[in-house]
Amino acid sequence: MPRRERVMRMSVELPLWRALAGYRVLTMLYAIGLGATRYHLFTRPWVAVGYFAVLFVWTLATLPRVRNAASCTRRFLAVDLAVALTGVLITPLADSHQRIAGGPTLPSIWTGGAVLAFAIKGGWRWAAVASTPVALANLVERGHPARDTVHSLILLWVASIAIGYVVEVARASERTLARALEIEAATRERERLARDIHDSVLQVLAMVQRRGAVIGGEAAELGRLAGEQEVALRTLVSGGLLPVSRVSEDASAGAVVRAVEEPDDDGPVDLRTLLAPYAGARVSLAEPGAPVELPRPAAREVAAAVGAALDNVRAHAGEQARAWILVEDEPDEVLVTVRDDGPGIPEGRLAQAEGEGRLGVAQSIRGRLRDLGGGAELVSVPGQGTEVELKVPKNAKAGRR
Repeated sequence: MPRRERVMRMSVELPLWRALAGYRVLTMLYAIGLGATRYHLFTRPWVAVGYFAVLFVWTLATLPRVRNAASCTRRFLAVDLAVALTGVLITPLADSHQRIAGGPTLPSIWTGGAVLAFAIKGGWRWAAVASTPVALANLVERGHPARDTVHSLILLWVASIAIGYVVEVARASERTLARALEIEAATRERERLARDIHDSVLQVLAMVQRRGAVIGGEAAELGRLAGEQEVALRTLVSGGLLPVSRVSEDASAGAVVRAVEEPDDDGPVDLRTLLAPYAGARVSLAEPGAPVELPRPAAREVAAAVGAALDNVRAHAGEQARAWILVEDEPDEVLVTVRDDGPGIPEGRLAQAEGEGRLGVAQSIRGRLRDLGGGAELVSVPGQGTEVELKVPKNAKAGRR
């Protein structure tokens, strides 16, 4: 079945844009309600009514503009700020000079929404730039720097810059998280490919190298070339990072992580049917009389790990070595044990092999079981053979941590 692409979209900005849209609507209604209670006090009420009509239409019509950073363009921000500044500056035309000294402007706290849009869009620098003309317009409207006016302007200036700074930090954290997910996805795919390559290509190359050395002649040269390719491929698999995920599109809706995943095929399968082909003249299989069911991806991984263990038996214990596979069906997990009568593994040999890029035990066996949420234990005594015990939970799914 073809694999599909899973898209994970992450954004810490979307809640801020939603909050800004709500703030604009609520403060618009507040400004209009406040103006309605003061209607009889305006010296030119038609000026206030006209501005409130414009404010109402503008706020509702531009809600889609404050949905994300892409739709909130610079031109919109400039016009939005102009609407706020106009309301502040025409307040003396609608109200008396005596009332202006202690009363709110026509847009009131709606002006803060225009500044916050700058902060969310461009960070603290844009917030500082937008706050400055708002402060100047309020000072011009009042005619003198009253204490309450200065306090309100400083609060708006500090709050908008702080929010802009928080947005910048959140964006940096979002990019870091997206990069970490990219590395994790690429590493997991590299490990999966490494297991598959080890179970197929590397095994064939190693066999060609051994047979060629035995036959001699031109076959020996072919074996030598196969050995060189085996070393090169092991180095690539163990050290290269495959770009299997395409991550960190700086989209307006947030960072985008695209990861390739296997199709969802988690139907149960009898593990015994996957292990039966391994049985032969020198491999004995002992299994329960009842089906041993596991999710299909998990069962395939367990069977592949058993195959990798048997490959190690043939490679290191010889073609004449005997092996036994024991399957145990426990209430919460399945145990599969692979034992041989070979010479065993010298102490420290596994760590040395892993350092040389030989991934048979590290990835084909332990890596598979680790991804299933289980584990693999290897016990080897020189001269007494090797035993590999695989444990996998019954609810395991391929790819879990």
